[in-house]
Amino acid sequence: MARKSPPWRGHLWRLLALLLLSAVALQLCFALRIALMVVVDPQSTTFQRSELWRLATEQGRVLWSQEWRDRDRLGAHLQRAVIASEDAGFTEHSGVEWDALEKAWARNQRAEVSAARRKIEPKVVGGSTISQQLAKNLFLSGERTALRKGQEFLITCVLEALLDKGRILEIYLNSVEWGEGVFGAQAAARHYFRVDAHQLAPSQAARLAVMLPAPKRFEQRPGSPYLVSRAATITARMGAVPLP
Repeated sequence: MARKSPPWRGHLWRLLALLLLSAVALQLCFALRIALMVVVDPQSTTFQRSELWRLATEQGRVLWSQEWRDRDRLGAHLQRAVIASEDAGFTEHSGVEWDALEKAWARNQRAEVSAARRKIEPKVVGGSTISQQLAKNLFLSGERTALRKGQEFLITCVLEALLDKGRILEIYLNSVEWGEGVFGAQAAARHYFRVDAHQLAPSQAARLAVMLPAPKRFEQRPGSPYLVSRAATITARMGAVPLP
């Protein structure tokens, strides 16, 4: 007589099948939302909604500034500055630059060792492309886990497959954080320089681009030596940056 499988095995297989179907459904949901972005501007991102909740709960009020601008009204200076500062290979790669990630990982490992010796928090550097940053901002949390990074890679591939580079850059520039409650290039240009995004001078565009890795910190120190020096470097590079 054949031995019967324990009842728990059947439950385990059903659970695994359910988890697999849920994972597939989630990816399809992401893909459909991205496909819609071909013609519809996203109203908000996961990161923006989390910031909205944080401001409401911590401060009891929400001071928010954001105004969508089509790509032709963002200005070439800012687009070139952001590419030069954030992702020099943006027009050439397929969403992920593995060499940059490997170098960033090595630098972070050294930083963690140094910070442990000095008993301070390590300074983490990233190797993410503009497409990866957009994937994270649109749909994901800020936690640093292998699972979240893997999901980021999958969403990045879908972004690159369904949207052209110009649209990816347009959505990124209109949704990225540029200070406390300041989102998008138009809001940033008005907040820091009292002009519209397409009116930014090259040096002003470079300053905004350099702020992006840590906008809240640079908002408090707009004249920091690093910001001034790095902005000068980006200004010099902008002329050679191709636009998608």
